[in-house]
Amino acid sequence: MDNFDPALITVIMPCYNAAPYVEEAVESVLGQSYPKVQLVVVDDGSTDGSTEILQRLASENPERITLVYQTRGGPFVARNQALSHAQGNYIAFLDADDTWHPDALRLLHEALETELADVAWCGWQAIGPAATDTQPNTPPEFEAEEAVMFFMELGTWPLNSVLIRRHLIDELRGFSERAPTAMDYDLWLRLLARRPKLVRVPEVLAFHRHYPRGESHIPQWRQVFDAVAVRRDFAHHHPELVSSIPPARLNELIYDPLLREAYRCHWRNDTESARRLFRRAFRKADWKAGDFKHLVASLLPGALYRNLIDFITRRRSARFEG
Repeated sequence: MDNFDPALITVIMPCYNAAPYVEEAVESVLGQSYPKVQLVVVDDGSTDGSTEILQRLASENPERITLVYQTRGGPFVARNQALSHAQGNYIAFLDADDTWHPDALRLLHEALETELADVAWCGWQAIGPAATDTQPNTPPEFEAEEAVMFFMELGTWPLNSVLIRRHLIDELRGFSERAPTAMDYDLWLRLLARRPKLVRVPEVLAFHRHYPRGESHIPQWRQVFDAVAVRRDFAHHHPELVSSIPPARLNELIYDPLLREAYRCHWRNDTESARRLFRRAFRKADWKAGDFKHLVASLLPGALYRNLIDFITRRRSARFEG
């Protein structure tokens, strides 16, 4: 690759309509105490003023910021695009609405080099008006095989909490784009399948912002379907890494979130997500007799299902009011 620098950390940042936050995110990268940092930002067709902010910041820091453009390809296409411009020996990820502690990259890099590890991860904290749990999260310390089980059971954590040696990302060919809402999860599992050496940095150095995203937000059913597909495909392609899990338990880990999230969507009145999730759970999850009425109702066409749920909700409300 051109201009490869063995001491350089390349930070990958996709950006789509993040005008209220992107300058803070960029300054978080430029303000790192680690001295050799390249920031590659991919503007994914922003229309809210993000483009102008990024152009100004890039013109002020031409030796540190590479600005790339694409048109609504999505964050994982953007990350892959950015990786093709990366010149560093290490890769970190920061979204345009997230931030780091000023010492984040320095401490992660020190841990990698001290332990001769492949991946370093740190603690993180959710911030922002839509964050439901703002307690600091410190990841466990474990080997790659243990991490696989952890991620199969509990999912993953924010991408901005890791620093990865470049060769691993290259070997994985970046992000797969087949399940677009769970490709960070997919990358983690594919990475762990290579049994890298992991090192933990216990300090909370990464901050992941949660905020209302409006009507363009990806529906819950799509996010759950994608995560299920990632777990299913991982178990299929790497049976040796899940061989210690009894088959019934493995099936639960893969498919039980369908039913759990279906009920959550039902009580949040997200009827379209609930219908799709109950329908998939009917075929895949280990459901009980008490679930049957929801599962059968989900087989109705969308409009009839919504009318049924609305009718039941009105009857319930009238009964309580009476």
